[in-house]
Amino acid sequence: MKTAVIGASGQLGTDLCKALGADAIALSHSDVEITDSNSVAATLHNIEADVVINTAAYNKVDLAEDEPDVAFNANAVGPRNLAMVCHERNIPFCHLSTDFIFGATPNRKTPYTELDVPGPLGAYGISKLAGEYFVRAHTDLHYVIRTCGLYGHAGRTGNGNFVETMIRLGSERNSLSVVNDQFCTPTATRDLATAIVELIQTNAYGTYNITNEGQTTWYDLAAKIFEVANINVELNAITSDQFGANATRPLYSVLDNTKLANTIGRRLPAWQDAVAEYIRSR
Repeated sequence: MKTAVIGASGQLGTDLCKALGADAIALSHSDVEITDSNSVAATLHNIEADVVINTAAYNKVDLAEDEPDVAFNANAVGPRNLAMVCHERNIPFCHLSTDFIFGATPNRKTPYTELDVPGPLGAYGISKLAGEYFVRAHTDLHYVIRTCGLYGHAGRTGNGNFVETMIRLGSERNSLSVVNDQFCTPTATRDLATAIVELIQTNAYGTYNITNEGQTTWYDLAAKIFEVANINVELNAITSDQFGANATRPLYSVLDNTKLANTIGRRLPAWQDAVAEYIRSR
């Protein structure tokens, strides 16, 4: 099953191409501009893809507050263009979304299911939610996948990720302060890619949460990273308000993966095991 991977040079795109092997059709930004409907149409009409997976996105959460139009074009208009062409060609479209479509429910303590009402807190989450709506509106043959806190080996040479950033900073500094009031589930792109490849073979279309299992805070994730990497650094817990980011993050955005487990017959590894495996294989 020939599968076009848009955003193939990114962390998830790289691992998707590895998981797909010879079936992958790797498309980078130089190959297709998803915000340009003509570019999307020409590119997809010129390849023989049976499925299209879109991992391309605008992920600069804080900067999105200052340039929401740029975020909307990449995260909403782009997926709309892809969904429309996939519908014309009658091929399935898999689109990556985010846990940041949630966050507006005060004092949330239980993982979100696919049926929970979204409530994004900032421009980034709003743009990603709009992308979801566009995809569902334009093609029935869709997989909308919500995930969280991605890290993959391609991040070592690309735009980085939280794990790589902590390893670098922990090696450079004597002490670090990390937010300890945001609960989420960091997810290894290798685990996510494998699950996506399994899911697109089921023809069980719809919206899915896909993350590693369990939940943690960024502070506890950092502590785990330093433990596994054997880095000795003083770690201080701070609040989101103390950190003072430009964009408001969800304080709780853990996703329930039961629907995925029922569909592909398994759950992803626990986040602790995934982080340890990632660091040991660097």
